[in-house]
Amino acid sequence: MERVTLGGTGLSIAPLMFGGNVFGWTADEAMSFRLLDAFVDAGFNAIDTADVYSRWVPGHVGGESETIIGAWMKARGARHRVVIATKVGMELGPDRTGLSPRWIAQSVEDSLKRLGTDHIDLYQAHRPDPSVPIAETLGAFQRLIEQGKVRAIGASNYDVTQLAEALDVAEAQGLPRYATLQPKYNLMDRAEFEAALQPLCVARNVAVIPFYGVAAGFLTGKYRSASDIEGRPRAKALAAYANDRGWRVIAALDAVAARFRATPVEVAIAWLRTRPALAAPIASATSPDQLAALLRGATLSLDAEALAALEAASAE
Repeated sequence: MERVTLGGTGLSIAPLMFGGNVFGWTADEAMSFRLLDAFVDAGFNAIDTADVYSRWVPGHVGGESETIIGAWMKARGARHRVVIATKVGMELGPDRTGLSPRWIAQSVEDSLKRLGTDHIDLYQAHRPDPSVPIAETLGAFQRLIEQGKVRAIGASNYDVTQLAEALDVAEAQGLPRYATLQPKYNLMDRAEFEAALQPLCVARNVAVIPFYGVAAGFLTGKYRSASDIEGRPRAKALAAYANDRGWRVIAALDAVAARFRATPVEVAIAWLRTRPALAAPIASATSPDQLAALLRGATLSLDAEALAALEAASAE
């Protein structure tokens, strides 16, 4: 399978990352193992998670996703077959949040233990921390790289000003640079990324690995009215898309999918792969059928007519 390189990291991945936020949440351990087996057996190798996944679930404390991934890698002897990306920075409790050198040093040890590995391939700042000078954060990441605990670093949820500052500080002070950016980006969420972040990432060789690749499941096409969304685990996120523009995008996905004998989710993933600076979208699945559709989307090629139709329907 064709591989893409994440910026200047040297990390080579297949053109889709599995979003591990579902592990331990909407996919139990047994299903998570099935999904990971199928993902890797199909030739894919990149898994994205975070220390905070899935703290939002009642009774969870965070780290559940990393723990399941670690258990799977141990059971399958699969560490050498996968690229593991995780994150630090979201709140896990009092004094267990942010991007201070102290917390980064502690959090990485916790993640390594849960994952059952001696290194993390891509360690990402989950969100900016204005309370800590960016040079201190990058310095903490540098020490982890020097210790062999982290291979490369990336950023998530940074706006254009924050990312530009981080890149400039890294260059000026000889510190590791963010090689990847993880923004919210899909056919329904375009304007914020495309206006400023996309040109910056192209100009500065930052590989984009967007989350919400199928807009919390909206772009799968299984939601056809507001009533379809009620009671779903992601109902709040989905409701933001249930408007005239959202249904217009679904209609365009349907039309393109019919022409390519595909499904809406395959088309949504294929569209993302055509975007400038984009290395691999991140998307989650909670069943083998959902995963199979994502994998097909990672190899589907759209023509100019299909891209133009999707551009017109999703214009904001």
